[in-house]
Amino acid sequence: MQILITGGAGFIGSHVVRLFVNKYPAYKIVNLDALTYAGNLENLADINSSNYEFVKADIRDRAAMFSLFEKHQFDAVIHLAAESHVDRSIESPTDFVDTNVIGTMNLLDAARHAWAKYPAKGDFRRLFYQVSTDEVYGSLGETGFFTETTPYSPRSPYSASKAAADHLVMAYYHTYNLPALISNCSNNYGANQFPEKLIPLCIHNIKNNRPLPIYGNGDYTRDWLWVEDHARAIDTIFHKGILGENYNVGGHNEWKNIDLVRLLCDLADAELGKAVGSSQQLITFVKDRAGHDKRYAIDATKIERELGWRPSVTFQEGLLATLRWYLHNETWLNNITSGEYQRYYQQQYAQR
Repeated sequence: MQILITGGAGFIGSHVVRLFVNKYPAYKIVNLDALTYAGNLENLADINSSNYEFVKADIRDRAAMFSLFEKHQFDAVIHLAAESHVDRSIESPTDFVDTNVIGTMNLLDAARHAWAKYPAKGDFRRLFYQVSTDEVYGSLGETGFFTETTPYSPRSPYSASKAAADHLVMAYYHTYNLPALISNCSNNYGANQFPEKLIPLCIHNIKNNRPLPIYGNGDYTRDWLWVEDHARAIDTIFHKGILGENYNVGGHNEWKNIDLVRLLCDLADAELGKAVGSSQQLITFVKDRAGHDKRYAIDATKIERELGWRPSVTFQEGLLATLRWYLHNETWLNNITSGEYQRYYQQQYAQR
């Protein structure tokens, strides 16, 4: 079975690729990635298998997508390739529309035309699986949870581009009978995440005794999902999910940003042999970003009840494992926190 995983050199994608390559030797996994700043083949340095192939290409290249489907005759697509950082979307929304909306449409069209030309193999179902985010739902108050029936209400260029892509996927399902489903996940954390995101950024700065920039007063709540649990959820939804449905994936871990960073500081102090409380002194409150959503919270009852998936670790267990990974993988971190990253970091935080 030929499965295309887009964005497979990125943070979440690399964990999904690794899981599928190792767990399903009868599947041929093709990893498509444009290797932009957040795509890193070092994330998959341990993969050396005959059922794995990497293709460098850009989902914005429509002709390349059609050619790829003709060559490989994919049975299914797990679509993770996306521009994903809210701050960058505020600075350059066009990039997010081009990749997340137009790129997704290119894949949908390539799949639709290819699947009309060649029959499905055996009893393996065809599937276009769109991996999305809880940010499409907007912002919650102090109570309540996002469910699969929560109306979309995106509030940043990033979430708007993901919402548009989700709507396209469902439009192709209803209009063209393209077999498709969607999952919406909460904030992921874990190994290999590019350090523009909160947790790896703070680990990197704690290690180097640099300020920990926290937007506003840190009073923003997110649900946190360990990336390896998310990869297992994607595996479960891919094989068991019902076409035309969407599934929320969350970690049952609501934390305010400031409380999360304080916990991370204390864990890091213990790992680094520092006096408890010393890293918390690095916390620096900076000017808030525009349109900052107050709270995200996922109700993951549907996937737990219908498909049997549940998170496997507590937040403290996952956070400690994540911290140790970054502390023990200095070469990986140093390789990606130079050059363009330094320029971006200065632009994002120096004047705040």
